[in-house]
Amino acid sequence: MHKPGYRLALFATLLTVVVVLLGAYTRLTHAGLGCPDWPGCYGFLGVPMSEHKQAIAEARFPEAPVEVAKGWYEMIHRYFAGALGLVILIIAIQAVRRREEPTQPLKLPLAILALVILQGAFGMWTVTLQLWPQVVTAHLLGGFATLSLLTLLTLRLSGRFAPLQLPGRLRALAAACLLLVIGQIALGGWVSSNYAAVACVDLPTCHGEWWPAMDFGKGFHLTQHIGPNYLGGQLDSDARTAIHMSHRIGALLVTLALLLLAWRLLAAGLPRLAGLLLLALAVQVGLGISNVVFHLPLLVAVAHNAGGAALLLTMVLINYRLRAPSAAARAASDLAQRRTTLISNGLVQGR
Repeated sequence: MHKPGYRLALFATLLTVVVVLLGAYTRLTHAGLGCPDWPGCYGFLGVPMSEHKQAIAEARFPEAPVEVAKGWYEMIHRYFAGALGLVILIIAIQAVRRREEPTQPLKLPLAILALVILQGAFGMWTVTLQLWPQVVTAHLLGGFATLSLLTLLTLRLSGRFAPLQLPGRLRALAAACLLLVIGQIALGGWVSSNYAAVACVDLPTCHGEWWPAMDFGKGFHLTQHIGPNYLGGQLDSDARTAIHMSHRIGALLVTLALLLLAWRLLAAGLPRLAGLLLLALAVQVGLGISNVVFHLPLLVAVAHNAGGAALLLTMVLINYRLRAPSAAARAASDLAQRRTTLISNGLVQGR
């Protein structure tokens, strides 16, 4: 039976999916600076549409000519993100009010609220620091983290999915695979924020070589200067190639690890979880390959972001199902087991 707050948590999770995909679309259409200020757009609440307002806007920001379409991509993303923040605030308030109820999570909703406030700051810094790659990547990771934690909250409030009594080694493997997926998403964010997605346009080689010229020092220089406009990227070809190839190698490692996890899940008698994992993995690998072969078509690139989210949420679900039972759940299970034993021995009369 669903617990109070389940429907609102589910709605927030679905809304977060929309926000994440809108963010990807904004980034991939180079509209991250469609509005050069924050939280408004050229000093207005919305994108300046009239000639008079556009003249005022360009006088305020002469280095950023008004591009109406890109401005709306950015502002729509902000509007949805703002709505999500309000929904999460309501979830947190309800959690505080119900904190005396034994099944009501409190720390998790408050953590999500803190995270979404931080996300708002990252959204502001993304604009004010002119797409500084470190902030753009952190903003992307924050969005995925928000989605993951809301999914976890929804699962907890669903009242379903009791912990599975499985070996601790399988739980450890699932946790390690979750960390690998998070690391691969971070690499993907670094690829995107440094415009390295098309640094290699052939497969399985890059520039016709298995190990092309690469500059890992510059590619992963995490203290790039604040100040330049990073729209379009500032790195040279060898640095971008290093980032791209790192993402490819990461994809290979993640694929091998998740195949191992799927095999272990099948062996443990969990074919549905294994099948879901294999499906999410196959779709994401296929989309990644398509990005290279077809030179980053917009819809495929956005779908690749969605595929990353789906794979991450699959790992959240698997880890939730494999979680160790709580002390209270273990005590109740032990009591039920002892009662069953006593009944079978005829020492206690069953009801």
